[in-house]
Amino acid sequence: MSKVLVSDPIDQAGIDILSQVATVDVKTTLKPDELVNIIGEYDALMIRSGTRVTKEIIEAGTNLKIIGRAGVGVDNVDVPAATRQGIVVVNSPEGNTIAAAEHALAMMLSLSRHIPDANASVKRGEWDRKTFVGAEVYKKTLGIVGLGKIGSHVAAVARAMGMKLLAYDPFISTERAEQIGCQLVDMDVLAQQADYITLHIPKTPETTHLINAELLAKMKPTTRIINCARGGIIDEAALASAVKEGKIAGAALDVFESEPLAESTLREVGKDIILTPHLGASTTEAQVNVAIDVAEQIRDVLLGLPARSAVNIPGLGPDVLEELKPYMQLAETLGRLVSQLAGGRVELLNIRLQGEIATNKSQPLVVAALKGLLHQALRERVNYVNASIEAKERGIRVIETRDAAVRDYAGSLHLEATGNLGTHSVTGALLGDGEIRLTNMDGFPINVPPSQHMLFTLHRDMPGIIGKLGSLLGSFNVNIASMQVGRKIVRGDAVMALSLDDPLPDGILSEITKVPGIRDAYTVNL
Repeated sequence: MSKVLVSDPIDQAGIDILSQVATVDVKTTLKPDELVNIIGEYDALMIRSGTRVTKEIIEAGTNLKIIGRAGVGVDNVDVPAATRQGIVVVNSPEGNTIAAAEHALAMMLSLSRHIPDANASVKRGEWDRKTFVGAEVYKKTLGIVGLGKIGSHVAAVARAMGMKLLAYDPFISTERAEQIGCQLVDMDVLAQQADYITLHIPKTPETTHLINAELLAKMKPTTRIINCARGGIIDEAALASAVKEGKIAGAALDVFESEPLAESTLREVGKDIILTPHLGASTTEAQVNVAIDVAEQIRDVLLGLPARSAVNIPGLGPDVLEELKPYMQLAETLGRLVSQLAGGRVELLNIRLQGEIATNKSQPLVVAALKGLLHQALRERVNYVNASIEAKERGIRVIETRDAAVRDYAGSLHLEATGNLGTHSVTGALLGDGEIRLTNMDGFPINVPPSQHMLFTLHRDMPGIIGKLGSLLGSFNVNIASMQVGRKIVRGDAVMALSLDDPLPDGILSEITKVPGIRDAYTVNL
């Protein structure tokens, strides 16, 4: 039975799900060296923000298949190291969407109406109404940096409160921004025009200190900044100076460059700044949601199923997975087939998306094709996580093309592998019921479903050759399940595709090529 280690506190609902398929150990006080010493026993690791999963821990986790972070970010996981080891890293990108959005809105309103300072004042026995005159958000301009799930929800609520919405997001179209109700602008325009700026982006090399002294200098003195996304997006020293000097009206931060927040200039600002201890996801509902979401993904991976929200499988989000899953199976099958036809070292893989499939995301299909291509060499060591890395390290170059023209099938996939033994190609398509069909091999039209054991021949289209091959296979006690011939012209070259009940015995391929008219033969095991 699989074993799962839970090294941070998570809701019991998540543990109950994991217990369906694995033995679950909850150890929430482990030091890094203790985790290194025991992680090799486990198939999965579930964490929150407390555990830092370093390269050393990952390399010690020789049985790890998945690391699950019950939250949005994976800052505390060495994702590149996990990817290299073929370990899936998952998070819960939507489990705390509402909680984080509501916290950002609460921070904005609290900042506008001085609620924390006013609360502290009354508790001290004061009644100082004049000091706490606030500002309304109605008809003010809100600049939203990042229009993902959280940013979009903030936009919906802010719009209902009568705010004008600007947005900066280089990865979203103008049309999508307009659907949400935002005017898409560049960052400088947003900084110059917004009365409030709320951040909803991940921390990356490009977004680190996005809010810096230079950008702060462009803002209005009435601007207020809210960050419930990730620490490090704001230059905290520059922000503290801007608030203290009155260059902007205030700031509300839930996340910081270093957590827990220790000595910081932010603490010295006094009024007009609100600091909370990373509470964005801290609601009862959110904790249950993220625990269930990640536990279900760990359960699925341990059962051999794909994860919904893997962060290190290129382009493979839950919506994409649902849409492309049948085509990914097609791509992997064709990859396995063409690698065995090629036989030797593959140096170049051409992937062509044809028909309606040409309009889909290609990256997951490329990864699936590479996984199939490398299966013969690496077996279970290759998966959707590390297929691209393994291919690159083996010097396999990938060329991707698209052809939207519809031919015999609405959508098909063509793979061509070139290596030290020559070039081979296969084409496949999906029927209406999702059944995979091989539709072409090395330029010859065929129409056969793939099977576990297959034999392909290149031969001269001539009388008697099928009977001779059948007799030869029969003499080796090999039963033919189905057979089809593909040819371009009568009495020219042709291919034969045979599905077999059993694998071919050793030595039979050389006997097959001795049959007059058969030029080559390839055995394939899927």
